[in-house]
Amino acid sequence: MRVVVALDESRAFALAESLEDEGIEVVATVAAEAVARSLADPASEVWESLAAADALVLPASRSALTVGVVAACDRNGVRIVPLGERAAEVRLARSFGLADPIPVAAEGWRVAEAVRSTTVGAVRAPADRGRVVVVWGAHGAPGRTTVAIELAVETARLRGHVALVDADTHAPSAAIALGLADEGPGFAAACRQAERGALDAAELTRLSMPVGGADGIVDVLPGLNRAARWPELSERRVAAALEVCRGWADVTVVDVAASLESDEEIVSDLEGPRRNAATLAALREADLVVAVAGADPVGIARLLRGCAELRSVVGATPVVVVANRLRAGPLGIDARGQVRRTLERFAGMDEVVFLPFDPRAADAALLAARPIGEVAPRSPLAQALRRLAARVEAERPQRQAEVIPLGEERTHRLPLVARRARRGRSSDARSA
Repeated sequence: MRVVVALDESRAFALAESLEDEGIEVVATVAAEAVARSLADPASEVWESLAAADALVLPASRSALTVGVVAACDRNGVRIVPLGERAAEVRLARSFGLADPIPVAAEGWRVAEAVRSTTVGAVRAPADRGRVVVVWGAHGAPGRTTVAIELAVETARLRGHVALVDADTHAPSAAIALGLADEGPGFAAACRQAERGALDAAELTRLSMPVGGADGIVDVLPGLNRAARWPELSERRVAAALEVCRGWADVTVVDVAASLESDEEIVSDLEGPRRNAATLAALREADLVVAVAGADPVGIARLLRGCAELRSVVGATPVVVVANRLRAGPLGIDARGQVRRTLERFAGMDEVVFLPFDPRAADAALLAARPIGEVAPRSPLAQALRRLAARVEAERPQRQAEVIPLGEERTHRLPLVARRARRGRSSDARSA
C-alpha cells in the first residue's frame, strides 16, 4: 500500500513516519497548498507520485481539496483520505462524495486504517437508498418541529449523514428553533432546482446549513421565511427534491404541517397550487411516518380524528405514534395506560412512544437555539428522544449484506519496537 501525504511540513513528516511504522509506504510528502498547482502540469513530480500511489492524504480545505485534485485522483484510481473536523470541512468532503474526514491530529494507526479500508467510516452501499422519515401531527402545536429536530440530531449519532427538511407551508419554524438564518435559499430553492433537473448532492450541500458537533452533523434545509410563499412548494417539486435527498443522505427527516385536506372541491382551478400539497407529497414519499400528538384529552382526540385521513394518504406506510408532553395533570392516574388504551381501542394503535413533560430542558434548548440533546443531554426528555430515535432506526428494513471496511478484523497492534524491527528487515530486503 503506497500513499502520498499532502500536509504542512511538520505534520507531513510526523504522519509519514507513523505510516511507515504501520507498514505503509509513503511515496512522497508535499505541501497541501502545492498539490492543486502541481497537478496542473502532468510532467510534475507530484503527478508522477500520485500515479504511483494508492491513496492521497490531504486536508479537507478549499485550497487543497479542489475539483482538479479529485479529478486527477479519479483518473489514476487513487482514493482520497480527507483530514478535518470542522463543519465546513465535513460539508466540503461530502460535496465530492467522500466519506467524513478524520481529525487532523489523529494517530498514525487511524490514518493507516483509513488508507487500507475501501471505505472510511460508516458509508452505505451505493445501491442502498436513503430513507425519508416524515414527522406529522394534528393541529394544536403538539411538538412536531421539536420532535423532528431532535429525531434528526439523535439519528445522526446512529447513522452517518442525516438531513432535516422544513416543508411546513403554514408555520415553518425549524430555522428559528436552531438559530439559523431563515433568509437563505433553503428547501424552496432545492425544490426549484429539482423542477429544472439541476438538483444533485453537491447542490443540496451548498443550500443546506450544518448543525451539530463531533457526535453527528445534520444538514438543515430551512423552510419558507414567509408563509405566503407556500406556492413554491408544489407537490411535483417536493416529490422530486425528496427523491434527490434519498441519494444525498442516509436519513431525511421532514417536518410538515398538520393539514391533510385536499381543497379541489371548493376551488374552480383544479390545476392550481395547493397549500397542503407539500405535506401530502412528503407523506406519500415517506418510508416511515412519526405521528405526534399532545398527551392530553384534546391532543389525543385530534390525533384520532386525523388518523383516517392520514392512513388514506400514506397507505401501508408504517406509522410510529408519539405522545408528547406526558403528565398526570390532564389525565389523572395511570396517564400512560389511559393514552395507550384509548389509541388501541379507537385507532388500533397498540405501540406508543411517550415523551415526558420536561419544560426545563425544552426552555433551555429554545433559549440557546440548540437541540435538547446538546443543551440538556441527561434530561428525561433527551433520554426519551434517544429511545425514539432507536425505535425509528429499528423500523429500517434489514440489509441483506453489510459493507465491512477492510482492516476492522485487526484486534491488536504490534508494539512499536516490533513494527520498527519489521520495517528494518523489509528495508534490508529491498536493498539486497
